[in-house]
Amino acid sequence: MDRRNWLIGAGALALAGGAGVVGWRTSVGSSADYDRYSARLRTPAPPDPAVADLIRYGTLAANGHNTQPWRFRIGAGAIDILPDLSRRTPVVDPDDHHLFVSLGCAAENLRIAATATGRPGALSLDETGARYVFDQGPARADPLFAAIPARRSSRTLYDGRPVSNRDLETLRRATDSPGVRLILLTDRPRIDQARDLVVAGNEAQMTDPAFMAELKHWLRFNPGDAMRTGDGLYSAASGSPVLPAGLGGFAFDRFVGAAAENERYARQIDSSSGLAVFLAERPDRAHWMTVGRACQRFMLAATALDLSCAFVNQPVEVAGLRPALAALVGEAGLRPDLVLRFGRGPVLPFSPRRPVAAVIL
Repeated sequence: MDRRNWLIGAGALALAGGAGVVGWRTSVGSSADYDRYSARLRTPAPPDPAVADLIRYGTLAANGHNTQPWRFRIGAGAIDILPDLSRRTPVVDPDDHHLFVSLGCAAENLRIAATATGRPGALSLDETGARYVFDQGPARADPLFAAIPARRSSRTLYDGRPVSNRDLETLRRATDSPGVRLILLTDRPRIDQARDLVVAGNEAQMTDPAFMAELKHWLRFNPGDAMRTGDGLYSAASGSPVLPAGLGGFAFDRFVGAAAENERYARQIDSSSGLAVFLAERPDRAHWMTVGRACQRFMLAATALDLSCAFVNQPVEVAGLRPALAALVGEAGLRPDLVLRFGRGPVLPFSPRRPVAAVIL
């Protein structure tokens, strides 16, 4: 959310009812409590982790609107990663594309963690989800493993400095997957064209009442609400002020609009070093999960390189813009799946996560 808009909204309500605002801090939780909560969720796995620790690492994956639309089923030498359709976002994601991409992200985290800690195995994907079948074996060092608890989305301005060719090649190698194409945009003319598509998509979404209602449902305006639900888009993780739920909802309804959000996204992309566009060779659930796996590895590799990332998926979410994005990256005829911006920027709070017990069947 746009920081200026939130502050205007907060100030307006404070003037309308100052007495109620004075005591709001006691009802929203503290940032210190939230930091302790985040630290517990991201405690490094022990040398010989339980299966629950591997699942916890799986839940630290990127996912749309931080809905965490997954369930895990533990069997003999196997873990299934299954969709939780109660956490669908049918407006922004009507065909469950982002949901299955999110499953792929979680499955890849789990696979990396299991392999690195002595449970090597094979990950298979089909239209119903993913299955990791494993055995006991030697631990295999992987630099991406240490990055799992440190990865986060940084929805803020970056410093605009170019990323070295060596680091770009590291990102490409980490992402390499059969069935997935990665296009890196680091030249300013194409970044600007992609920015214009993001802004056009954002305009369409921000003027759609159904989209706005769905987005608001997943917003968490303060640490207390974020810790209570364990999900959603926590305002501080986007650099926005912490507010009581009622005040945050009022500010969102009254002050958040297309013009300011368009400007915010344009500034953020202008400050980025580049964009990463992911495309699957086939538009089916198994390939969407494969895209998720590749994107998760990209983000983990970026984390290990001290780079920040954030999704700017508007041109893939607004179907009418997909052909223009595909043409821009030289992949006409394919459906673009994800767009990430990357660069170097400040560290923001982590997003919340649900307890492991809540996601195990």
